[in-house]
Amino acid sequence: MSDSNPWDDMMKQAQEMAKSFPAMDAFSPKGFESMMGMMPKDMMETFFGNKMNPDGLDAKTRLLLTLAGLTMQGAQNDMAVRQTVRHAIEAGAHKQQIIETIGQMSAFAGIPAMQRAMELAQEVLDDSGSPEKTEGDA
Repeated sequence: MSDSNPWDDMMKQAQEMAKSFPAMDAFSPKGFESMMGMMPKDMMETFFGNKMNPDGLDAKTRLLLTLAGLTMQGAQNDMAVRQTVRHAIEAGAHKQQIIETIGQMSAFAGIPAMQRAMELAQEVLDDSGSPEKTEGDA
């Protein structure tokens, strides 16, 4: 019987295999993130909004709630926070709504989590040219 740990052996093997892939040293999570598509607003409303549930939440509200939840978790998943902000903008959220959603979580998740989420959201807001406020928004 061997003294080696099967889990450690498997992890070593996976690391060696990853080293053999071409250009793995150049892998960037942001590069991977840029390949992810943007779901159009109509599709978000159909699948995640209130098209099939007229009395339910719209896609923008659901995405702002998702952003609040990601902030509550400490904004640990950079890509998920940025993608959620992108999709919230596509669903009609404006900059102030995104900032307020994250800011309100400081009371529940703490300042460090709120600050991290705000930094990630700001990256998207700077790139997107999101309007400060759209006509008709409450």
